[in-house]
Formats: sequence, C-alpha cells, structure tokens
Amino acid sequence: MKNSELERKKLVEYLSGTYLKNPEIKKAFLEIKRENFLPKKYAEYAYADNALPIEHGQTISQPSTIAIMLELLEAKKGMTILEIGSGFGYVQALLSKIVGENGNVFGIEYIKELAEQSKKNLTTEGITNSEIKSGDGSIGWEEKAPFDRVLFSCACPFIPKPVFDQLKENGRIVAPTGDIHTQRMEIMKKIRGKMLKEYYEDSMFNFVPLRGKNGFQ
Repeated sequence: MKNSELERKKLVEYLSGTYLKNPEIKKAFLEIKRENFLPKKYAEYAYADNALPIEHGQTISQPSTIAIMLELLEAKKGMTILEIGSGFGYVQALLSKIVGENGNVFGIEYIKELAEQSKKNLTTEGITNSEIKSGDGSIGWEEKAPFDRVLFSCACPFIPKPVFDQLKENGRIVAPTGDIHTQRMEIMKKIRGKMLKEYYEDSMFNFVPLRGKNGFQ
C-alpha cells in the first residue's frame, strides 16, 4: 500500500475544501487508519473518496459522506453516542476520537459477523471507549440510553420512535431517510420532548437499508 499517513493527509485536505469544517472531526480523520476497517484486498483504496464493499453485501461509506454526517451530528467531548449500522467500525473509531476518553460510543450491527469483525478492528486501532453488539438497531439500545446523539449509518424509511425516545433533551439524530433507493439526510432534534426536523439539501444519498422491526421490510 502507498504511504497511508500521507494519503490520509491528502484526503483530509480534499475534504476540508468542501465538507470538513470542525477541527475535532479533521483530527479524527487524520488519526484513524481507514485501512484497518477494510478487507485487506481493498486496503490500497482506503483513501479514495469512494464507498467500498466490506462483507455480506454491506459497504463502508465514502469519506465525504461520513464527513457530512459527522458535521451535521455536532458531537462533542464527553458525549454518549449511538451508531446504528456500525458495519466494520470505522465511524465508531472516528466518533470515539471526537468524544474523547470521557465520552462513550455504542454501536449496533444487525449482521453478527460484521459486529464481531468490528470489535477486532477497533482493538487493532486501540479504541477503548466503544462498545458494539449485534442486534436490531431499529429499536435502539435501551440499556445504554439516554444518548446525546444518534447516527444512522444505514437508510431508514423513517426515524423510529423507540430511538427518538432514547434521545436526551436537546439531543440530535442524523439519519438518511427516504425510500430504499434514495435518501435525504434528516436531522431530528428533541426540543422540550418534541421532534424538530430539518434536512441537508445539498446531496441525495444511497445507503444500505436498515433491517429489523422498524426497518425496510
């Protein structure tokens, strides 16, 4: 593989021209080795701005899409965050750096084999403030709630109410919502217990679908 540190710097420079503004997110992108969250045969493409296959028909999102989502999420030091559809654990690793050692990141992955591999990947990367389980992310993770932020790394027909209920007051959910082929990025806030929605209008997206009770059937 090419010099991965140099390639990471080039990617962050590219993203900083358009998508990346928050210095903590930039720092996380520079520190986390994306090649550690890919099958070995795709490691050489780790710093191209492309989605890549992992296993079981799933993908790791392209870096620019992840950058958009993390900017919209507005995660901060010390927060507790839930990611639904955590795949091979790359976004978990980025979030773990953003929230810092006093924060916690939880991930739910529907496919057991991906959840197990993501745990190994996070260990390889030295991440200690992340916990992942295999299960139905469409109902959230009640035992770990409430959450300051929730990120859906999969397409949703809608943001499920059980997940909204696990959000703290003034919390925020970012999710690609729409049909199974095309989604808009939705930002949902909890203000005085009520849902307040807005949308990121600059792009449309195509994520793998949310599975489970409140996912695509």
